[in-house]
Amino acid sequence: MWTAAILAGGQARRLGGRDKSALRVGADSILDRQLAVLGTLTPHILIVGSAYAKASADKSADAKASADTSAVARASADKGRTNVRVVEDRIAGAGALGGLYTALIDAPTEQVLVIACDMPFISAPFLTALARLGAGVEAAIPRDGHGPHPLCASYQRRVAPRLKTRIDAGMLRIADALRELEVRDIGPDELTPFDPDGRLLLNVNTPADYERARRAADEPPPPA
Repeated sequence: MWTAAILAGGQARRLGGRDKSALRVGADSILDRQLAVLGTLTPHILIVGSAYAKASADKSADAKASADTSAVARASADKGRTNVRVVEDRIAGAGALGGLYTALIDAPTEQVLVIACDMPFISAPFLTALARLGAGVEAAIPRDGHGPHPLCASYQRRVAPRLKTRIDAGMLRIADALRELEVRDIGPDELTPFDPDGRLLLNVNTPADYERARRAADEPPPPA
């Protein structure tokens, strides 16, 4: 068994600070799409991010926090998802590495699949394969034509102390942290069966990415 951790703590500067997880792709938000997939695979789901945790705990916050609360509620209580737990970043200002560290510390299982909150096209078959490939190694990282994707990857909880050491030293680049881990590379050839249309690992980082995702969601999948 493994835990899924959606990392939702980014500032999304290139999208004007918008909550990327709440962006609608197709009929649902990215967060709803992710939870719909994850809910079929594991009973352990975390949403990691200070804004989410604050909004979830404080229903009387200002309008922005209320919007965040609505997004969380829509993705959990309103859809009957009682297995979703929202946790706050344990170390403020530590970026994505801090979010990964928090996910590992708060997960109830040894293996944790982390997923950035801006990836609308992850699939159950891919995540099942990722969990299988990552079961015996400290990290399993998919790599497509754009490079490795350490925020859609499998990690073992036992690497958390090494991440904490790097965070304490101010060394926050995930790519550098991976050099200290036993990593199973999942290259393009292994990804192909799960990614026939080239959108599996698409991140929504810019307005252009968002438009691409919206168009892709409206296109029928290619024939098998």
